[in-house]
Amino acid sequence: MAEALAARLMARLAEIQQELRIPQLALTGGRIAAKAYERLAQEGARSAVDWSQVEFWWGDERYVPADDPERNAKQALDLLDPLQLDPSRVHPMAASDSGEDLDKAAENYAQELGSTVFDLCLLGMGPDGHVASIFPEHPSSYETGDVIAVRSSPKPPPERISLTLPVINRSREVWFLVSGQDKAAAVKMALLGAGPVQVPAAGVSAVGRTLWLVDRDAASELPPDLQQRGLI
Repeated sequence: MAEALAARLMARLAEIQQELRIPQLALTGGRIAAKAYERLAQEGARSAVDWSQVEFWWGDERYVPADDPERNAKQALDLLDPLQLDPSRVHPMAASDSGEDLDKAAENYAQELGSTVFDLCLLGMGPDGHVASIFPEHPSSYETGDVIAVRSSPKPPPERISLTLPVINRSREVWFLVSGQDKAAAVKMALLGAGPVQVPAAGVSAVGRTLWLVDRDAASELPPDLQQRGLI
């Protein structure tokens, strides 16, 4: 999956640049994404992508110190460093030691984001169906606005910053990255009609394409007639 994601991502970013546009890319955390970023670092310099002309954003972030290895931004940027990204085009969410409190950090990221529309928004999904830091039956599922402060997260650490579903859903494309048997029930619910409060992943629908990259284990509970149901 990581290899497939890296290859698809390089191809799509190159296509966008061939249209004389600067790709707007929202990154995610998680084990598959980290492996894909590692592959990009190894192969990206030889691809057709001009990495200095890609805008990087994040779908959510753990509100921990900047050097904490749990930060999504640190994981990605440490791996992508060989690609010589343009720092002015990299937009991490604030860390807990930035001098901004959680609410101000979310507010500032919303201002920085403005009306940006992502060409590609990468998303993982938890076993409970959460996406970014929007959790089932949690206050984060009911928050309004573009960027929210998340407290008392069911998954540690308790404080986070997250984009909301309306921002994610204005993306031109959303790519889900889901692997593992522990995600199978959530994949089934997300694709077969669960509500977005019960399963936030079910509320994701890009303006253009919503692509699910799912391994066999995560897809193990899906019915065989998805195409006939119009779901793929």
